[in-house]
Amino acid sequence: MPGRRGWIELPEGWQRERSRGPWPFVTRERLRRPDGSGAVWSSRAHRKRGEGPAVGSTWWAPRARGWWIGVLFAVGSLCFALGSFPPYAVWVGSGADDVTYFVGSLFFTTAAFLQFREAVGAAAGPVAAGGDPRHPRSWRILGWAPWRIDWWATAVQLTGTVLFNVSTFAATQGLDVTQAERRIWAPDVLGSVAFLVASALAWAEAGHAWWSWRPRSIGWQIAALNLLGSVAFGVSAVAAYVVPETGELLNEALSNLGTFVGALCFLSGALLLLPERTRGPAGDAD
Repeated sequence: MPGRRGWIELPEGWQRERSRGPWPFVTRERLRRPDGSGAVWSSRAHRKRGEGPAVGSTWWAPRARGWWIGVLFAVGSLCFALGSFPPYAVWVGSGADDVTYFVGSLFFTTAAFLQFREAVGAAAGPVAAGGDPRHPRSWRILGWAPWRIDWWATAVQLTGTVLFNVSTFAATQGLDVTQAERRIWAPDVLGSVAFLVASALAWAEAGHAWWSWRPRSIGWQIAALNLLGSVAFGVSAVAAYVVPETGELLNEALSNLGTFVGALCFLSGALLLLPERTRGPAGDAD
């Protein structure tokens, strides 16, 4: 698309031929190497392959950051699924159930931080397209890149997980109705909104458009599952509003169901991150 350029820096002699992505972002480019051969760069693949060749196996690779991201998100999702499963709450008691949510939120935040670091540490050159294999930015922990959709997606998601830390910790403190509305429900709703925005951005990145249908792409599948999970979490947050007159949730059953369904979607997406990490460029549906 004329006038739109990706954010990567091309080596000398490389040329940009065509770009696309959800406006105003560029998430995919067709490139031309100096020898005349073509290459394709995409934002998600570039970011996910920032560590270089995959190390370890699909299901066990503790030396790989991408593996930890998937595992930590999966454990956090399991905690939320357990916490929203009524028989579990009856078995362990409401106090332990609240702690389960809080522990799960810590796993979410750790994974989200690693994912944000994955984005800000992405190499400047077209590594995924066969460019410079060095990673001069891999040491960076924080960064400012508002021209990149993956930066927005990971930064907003990290913010959402911190808000869940606040709400789930507050839920362990035995607050009254007024305190619960301010310290539990409000950050829970804001965290759910942040998850929804982040998931929509990640889905647009994976599909290279604000609307797409690319079920053969594992990255798109992951993003779609996370988007569905975020919608379910949003429904749960609304249903969890504490009615001042009664001190009870607006719809406890719907709140639990939304959290449970959302957690299962996040769990599925997290597990798919593991095979995505070990798939080579030829296995991508970008």
